[in-house]
Amino acid sequence: MNQPSVMILRTAGTNCDEETVHAWELAGAKARRVHIRELIDKPALLRDFAILTIPGGFSYGDDISAGKILANQMIHHLADAIGEFVAAGKLVLGICNGFQVLVKAGLLPGNGQSVIGRQTVTLTNNDSARFEDRWVHLRTGRRSTAFFPADTILAMPIAHGEGKLVAADDDTLARLIRDQHVAVTYCDAQGRPGPYPVNPNGSQADIAGLTDVTGHIFGLMPHPERHVHPTQHPEWTRRPGATADGRIVFETAVKTARQL
Repeated sequence: MNQPSVMILRTAGTNCDEETVHAWELAGAKARRVHIRELIDKPALLRDFAILTIPGGFSYGDDISAGKILANQMIHHLADAIGEFVAAGKLVLGICNGFQVLVKAGLLPGNGQSVIGRQTVTLTNNDSARFEDRWVHLRTGRRSTAFFPADTILAMPIAHGEGKLVAADDDTLARLIRDQHVAVTYCDAQGRPGPYPVNPNGSQADIAGLTDVTGHIFGLMPHPERHVHPTQHPEWTRRPGATADGRIVFETAVKTARQL
């Protein structure tokens, strides 16, 4: 069985890259951490990989806004390389800060073309006006994607201060829902939507993650790499036989990449 190669893109402030490597390797992939400067110097390096991952952390300290500086680097230095990567049908995953990067670079929700740059949604300050660090439940969307099965309830932790998803306007929000860009939504353990803390940041339509039209680009605010072992769940002793839900994301993606 082949091992898909995964690039873990990191920069100053990234702090979840090693955990993300571990998650991919558990799923059967071969992961390598690559600094943004190395990729800018040699964009063709991306051709050697089947999956691009932008992990969590606080890239550049979120000094302008979360993910904005790294997104600008991708727009101005890597647009062609990433466009080629996406056009080839390869996979892109953004986790927490990585999700913020993808929406601010215009890769999510995307416009059906292999280009980046036009932003139509953003992730801004939580309604609670504080950093939220807690476990949440997610319901996956009505269609399966390269990263997860349809209509499944998953448990994962969050850790962010700017996780509230807001669309540019009502038409954009309606398009996200109509065209099934909404990949995962916040819910309770029974799969029902609800107010804070079920929706921990006030995201419109309870959106926790988005996918592009192909299902090959996926970004989410929760951290699947922090739930790849059952014992990472705070109630693991009460959940005998339970799976590590975050691992589903990585294992499904590896299975998809092997078929590309």
